[in-house]
Amino acid sequence: MLRRYPNVGEPLACEPITKGLLNHGYRVSTTSGSYFLKHHLDKKHLGDTSGERAAIVRQHRATQRLQSLGVPVVPPLTDTRGDTVTVIGERCYALHPWVDGLHRVGSELTLSQTRRLGALLGTVHTGLEQVMAPRDSPHPVSPPARPGNRSPDAADTFALIDDLLAAARGGGRDAPRDAFDELAVHRLVERRALLEQHSHRRPPTPDGPATGWVHGDFHPLNLLYRGADPVAIVDWDRLAVQPRAEEAVRAAAIFFVRPAGELDLAKVRAYARAYRRAAGAGAAELAAAVHRVWWERLNDFWILRWRYRLDDRRADPQFPAVSALAVWWTREYEAVCASFTE
Repeated sequence: MLRRYPNVGEPLACEPITKGLLNHGYRVSTTSGSYFLKHHLDKKHLGDTSGERAAIVRQHRATQRLQSLGVPVVPPLTDTRGDTVTVIGERCYALHPWVDGLHRVGSELTLSQTRRLGALLGTVHTGLEQVMAPRDSPHPVSPPARPGNRSPDAADTFALIDDLLAAARGGGRDAPRDAFDELAVHRLVERRALLEQHSHRRPPTPDGPATGWVHGDFHPLNLLYRGADPVAIVDWDRLAVQPRAEEAVRAAAIFFVRPAGELDLAKVRAYARAYRRAAGAGAAELAAAVHRVWWERLNDFWILRWRYRLDDRRADPQFPAVSALAVWWTREYEAVCASFTE
């Protein structure tokens, strides 16, 4: 791999990065410094290396252009042929400069830093609108189809709940039922009752004008801080055309959720005001996004899917707060909506 890149030196060590759920990453040390080697594992393109490579190249091109606008990103290095993606054995890799920094959750941010976070995401959205030429869009007029463009149907969720309940009541694979399974059963039963009560509030499919290019996965593990300031937005694998304000709401629900499943509404308000100014987004756009993301959360059980269908427990620690948030958000819906729109 390194032979393809000039001036990176001879390899000395290669250490896997343990954080992150979707890709494999490594810190590569050489005689000239440190680099981040990313092995892309985009499930949508498995078996189609050419399609995967084209999507990764689009991500790389976006970060190169955003960097020219002053957005804190880390574009990949180019190899001797001017390429940013290396395909070895049908696997796609990219080499980035190493960036020292820390991940920070919302509880670690001051109100001033919270406002800067909202402004940064707004700048990302307006920057992407500027740098992504029509040829980069798979659908210049309508956003590409994705599960989030069509609101989840409660009838489908009820069937999923029944399936997950059976799994949780039986415990894990080759393991007795434990405290996690007990909590899963409680939350599944609770969620089914909430969905029965609120099924009439399923939001409509969003209209096109509020869509645009978004990062697609803006959360604490994809943002590096050095001191008080963000120095790098990383992992652009989900770069796509989506409702922009929904990304702002999803990000806030991750950054500012407390361990008990409540949102820090004071910080949400500061963040949302800064985002609206930077992105030029109106209160009505944010209100619609809050409604859609609330409904999405009410119907979402991705952590339980991973545990019971894939036997993958890496996300288990997130479940208590994530599952509690859907319940609390339903109860405090008006207050949450006000914090994003006032």
